[in-house]
Amino acid sequence: MNQLLSEKRSKINFKSFLWHAIFLALASNFMDIDTVIPAMLIQSGGTSFHLGVLTAILLGGSSFFQLFFASYLSNKTYKKGYLLTAINLRVFSLFVLSFLFFYSKNIKSDLIILFIFIIISFFAISGSFANISYMDIFGKSVKAEKRKKFFTLKESITSIAVFISALIVRELLKRYDYPSNYSLLFFIAAFLLLIASLGFWQIKEKRSIIKTNKGIISFFKQIPSEIKKNSNLKYYLVLINIFGLAISLLPFLILFAKENFELSGKMIGNFLVFRITGMIVSGMVFYRLAHKVNYKFMVKIAAIVGALIPVMSLFLIQYQFYYQFLFILSGFFVSAYKISKNGILLEISNSENRARYTGISGAGDIVSMIFPLLAGVLISVFGFHIIFIIVSVIVFAGFFISMKLDCSNSLNEDVKTSQNLTR
Repeated sequence: MNQLLSEKRSKINFKSFLWHAIFLALASNFMDIDTVIPAMLIQSGGTSFHLGVLTAILLGGSSFFQLFFASYLSNKTYKKGYLLTAINLRVFSLFVLSFLFFYSKNIKSDLIILFIFIIISFFAISGSFANISYMDIFGKSVKAEKRKKFFTLKESITSIAVFISALIVRELLKRYDYPSNYSLLFFIAAFLLLIASLGFWQIKEKRSIIKTNKGIISFFKQIPSEIKKNSNLKYYLVLINIFGLAISLLPFLILFAKENFELSGKMIGNFLVFRITGMIVSGMVFYRLAHKVNYKFMVKIAAIVGALIPVMSLFLIQYQFYYQFLFILSGFFVSAYKISKNGILLEISNSENRARYTGISGAGDIVSMIFPLLAGVLISVFGFHIIFIIVSVIVFAGFFISMKLDCSNSLNEDVKTSQNLTR
C-alpha cells in the first residue's frame, strides 16, 4: 500500500498538531518549569541544592532518558499509541501533584520535597518518552516544506491564549496562598493537557521504515558512526549543550531574586507574564520573517539574547521593579531556541533516522544533566556574579558554532525519503 503523504492528510495532521499546541501552551503556564515549578519548590522549603536537583530532573534527566526510549521506539513502525500513553502518564502525574499540595498541610516539609522529586521525575521521564514519538510522528505527518510555517505559526497563533492564561496564573497566585495556589494550578494543568491530547486522535500515522536495533547497547554503538557521517549532528550537539547552560540557569534567576528581595506570589506571577510576553514577541517576529530567515539566524539571535540575560541580571538585581523585565528576554530566548532547536533537528534528519537522532540529541545534552546539580554548589562558593559571567561567555560562543551548520540540502533529502516510504 502506498504511503505517500497527501496534501489533504498533511493539512488535517497540521491542524491536529495545532490543536495540541494550543492547549499544551495553555497548560504549560500552569506548570511552567522556569517560574512556577522552581518557585513551588523554594516556597516548599527547598534550598539551592534542591533547586539544582529539580532542574537536572526536568532538563537533563528528561533528555537523557530519550536515548533509552529512542532505542526501543526506533523498532516501532507506529508510535501514536506510545505518544498517547506517555501524555496520559503526564496527566496522571499532575493530578497526583495537585493532591499532594491539597493535603500538604498534614505532611512534613522534607517529605513534601521528596514527593515532589518523585512525581516530577515521573512527569519528566514520561515527557521524554512522548517527545520521541511526537517528533517522529510530526516528521512523517506534515509535509517538509510546511514545517517552518508550523513552528512559527504555533508560536504566533497560541500567543493570545497563552498570554491570557499567564494572567490567570498570576491572579491565582495572588488570590490563593501556598499551598492551595499550587494545588489549583496543577489540577488545571492536568485537565488542559488531557484536552490537548485529543488532537492526536485525528492523526493517521504513516508507517515508518525501520532498521531493527538489538537493544540499548547496539543503539549506543550507532552514536559515534552517526556523528561521524553527519557533521551537522556534531555541531548540533555542541549547540544544545551550550544553550543547555543558559536554559539551566533560568530557574536560578528566581533564586537570585529571593536572595535580594521578597519573592511574593504577585512577583512570581509577574515573572511569568513578562516571560510569556517575551515568547509572544519572539513568535510574532519569527513568524513574520519565516520566509526570509533560516534556523541558523534564529540560533544566532538566541545566542546573543541568552548571553545577555545573566549579565543584565547582575545589574538589574538592585532594582526590583526593572528586574522583572529581565524575564521578557528570558521568554524571547526560550522561544527562539525552541523554534530553531526543533527545526534544525528535523532538517538534519530524515524519516528513517529521526527517532534515533532525537534520542542522541537528548542523551547528548550532557550539560543540562550536570550543570544544575553543580550550580547550587558553584554559586555558594564563587557567587552569582562569577558563575553568571562565565555562562554568558560560553553561551555567546554558540553564535560562532552555529555558522558551521549546513542545512541547505536537508529539506530535499527528507522530501525524497518521505516519497519512498512504502508499505
